[in-house]
Amino acid sequence: MSLSRKIAHNTLIQIAGKIVSTILGLFSIALITRYLGQSGFGEYTTIITFLTFFAVIADLGLTLVTVQMISGKKENENKIINNLFSFRLVSIIVLLCLAPIIVAFLPYDQTIKLGVLITAIYFVFPALNQILIGLFQKKLSMDRAALAEVIGRLALILGVLIAMKLKTGLNGILIATIISSAVSFVFHYLFAQKYIKIRLEFDWALWKKAFSYSWPIAITIVFNLIYLRADILILSLFKTSNEVGLYGAAYKIIDVLTTLPFMFAGLILPILTASWLEKNYSYFQKVMQKSLDVMIIAALPLIMGSQLLAKPVMIFIAGSEFAESGLILKPLMIGVAAIFIGTIFSHAVIAMHKQKKLIGFYAFTGISSLVAYLIFIPKFSYMGAAWVTVYSEIMIALLCAYSIFKYSHFLIGLKTFFKSLLASLFMGGFIYLLPNLYKNSLGGLLLVIILAIILYFLILYLLKGISPEDLEAILKKQKPGAGQSIAPDSNL
Repeated sequence: MSLSRKIAHNTLIQIAGKIVSTILGLFSIALITRYLGQSGFGEYTTIITFLTFFAVIADLGLTLVTVQMISGKKENENKIINNLFSFRLVSIIVLLCLAPIIVAFLPYDQTIKLGVLITAIYFVFPALNQILIGLFQKKLSMDRAALAEVIGRLALILGVLIAMKLKTGLNGILIATIISSAVSFVFHYLFAQKYIKIRLEFDWALWKKAFSYSWPIAITIVFNLIYLRADILILSLFKTSNEVGLYGAAYKIIDVLTTLPFMFAGLILPILTASWLEKNYSYFQKVMQKSLDVMIIAALPLIMGSQLLAKPVMIFIAGSEFAESGLILKPLMIGVAAIFIGTIFSHAVIAMHKQKKLIGFYAFTGISSLVAYLIFIPKFSYMGAAWVTVYSEIMIALLCAYSIFKYSHFLIGLKTFFKSLLASLFMGGFIYLLPNLYKNSLGGLLLVIILAIILYFLILYLLKGISPEDLEAILKKQKPGAGQSIAPDSNL
């Protein structure tokens, strides 16, 4: 198989795997929300979010650094992978050991404190997976990573079903979550054996070099965490578990959707990096524009569709008890659109090796968002959290776009934006005319969504806003060593 065909195959496998994984993830959410209800799911969300803080900080930016370091030819690949694997294992264990200690001093009930203690080990496995995914990405063998992720999702669904059958409650769901994560890691590990023998190595010089690459990314991740996850923790401290559950159910949809731009940006990162290092600035800007066009085409119909279908979609996914989450999903979808676009800008900054320049921007956004959460959540509960989240995502997208303009003089073209907006308006009008079909019927809802998607892309095609050649133009120069996103891997 030629390199170009292998790259195309790798890309398609990754996209297909992510789609299957997304569907299975939504199904697991549907099971968990229906079983635990608002209050139980609120406790579940609080536990996972609290531990996510420690897990993501422990990432230290090593996900991106792995790809950067093994893409070079000056270092031994086996040695790099084994040392980064060991570095990641040590950092995640140290940080997660702090979580049960810190939660003991917070005003949570014993259910949440025990849940944190039980679930801490869960995050060790996806942390290690990310190092192995960097290897699969370089070897153009993402079919292996995709299969391992899907197996993990299936294990979660099976575990949840068993927990429901045995009536083990919240702790049973948490144990099922841990087991599914371990299953996913085992398959990632086994599939990696074809390329490398994983073992623990401690080369302090290499660890120091990796940290020198990663610390700017790590700092931005900390501030990124504040504006992405502080909302749920603050909500859990000021409001009831029911309100956390309603917000958490809507936010789970956001978590699932935002894996897509990070995956796409991970594919684009090595292309942007290579073109920038080669000083091929015209190609750099061309890839930027095409990538942003793809994100815009995906984001605008999500905003439009969610404003009309948020409530029936939440009832379909989480159950009738979570119908009110539809109100929360509407503004959060605006934040999703900002994430889709901002992710391309932030990865482009990394490709230009200007990530240190983003520290101040992330600090400003994180601190201002934290202040806003503390002001608006006590007054407006989950709606205050949702709108501050929208502010934070738009702000970071704008600041990253400014950085790209400052260092590359790139200005985004808006031709595709206006075409996508027009197609989205037509799609929205179509949905608006059929309320009786989707409000009281699951089959009707699915039919309307499918027809709306077809209508959107048909109009966009007629407007010449999309063509199969666009994606090919972006990916045709991709080289082995494709990038990986900074989004933490999760079976949830």
